[in-house]
Amino acid sequence: MKMTEQHKRKISKFLSLILRHKPETIGLMLDKNGWALVSEILSKTQIVFTKDELEEVVETNDKQRFVFNNDKTKIRANQGHSIDSLDLELKKQKPPLYLYHGTVPKFIDSIKTKGLLKMNRQYVHLSEDIETAKRVANRRGIAIILKVKAEGLYKNKYEFYLSENDVWLTDNVPPKFIDFD
Repeated sequence: MKMTEQHKRKISKFLSLILRHKPETIGLMLDKNGWALVSEILSKTQIVFTKDELEEVVETNDKQRFVFNNDKTKIRANQGHSIDSLDLELKKQKPPLYLYHGTVPKFIDSIKTKGLLKMNRQYVHLSEDIETAKRVANRRGIAIILKVKAEGLYKNKYEFYLSENDVWLTDNVPPKFIDFD
């Protein structure tokens, strides 16, 4: 039987909670690199789903938020963690000339003053294309797309990482490296 989109969303939100923010919700232990045993998730979950359904959620997630290890015995979130102690084994990368960040109007004044901050996450998330940034922002309201001068940041010794699902990550972006037009 085909899994409903509603059930997929429910599983995806649950995975985000336990793999990015609060594994303790179900008594789950992540290793130092953010991996969790699939068998442990399936045995401790409060939502009923099978390993096949889990694989379908991971494979069809539009943002590719999650990844399995090679033999699919472990799973982790690609980025977006609020757990500081994790080492996602990201490698430093030189970013393209520009990257993009999608936001909504209520945050613009703060961004103009403080820049882009990671807030409760490990990194600020940036996109290589405008459409992805727009899709991210549209979840919260009317999208405003900010153009980030990534090469300028890089030349000023800011470090960049590229997650497995092609999200660019950095610690913060000062206002002078953001085009607000």
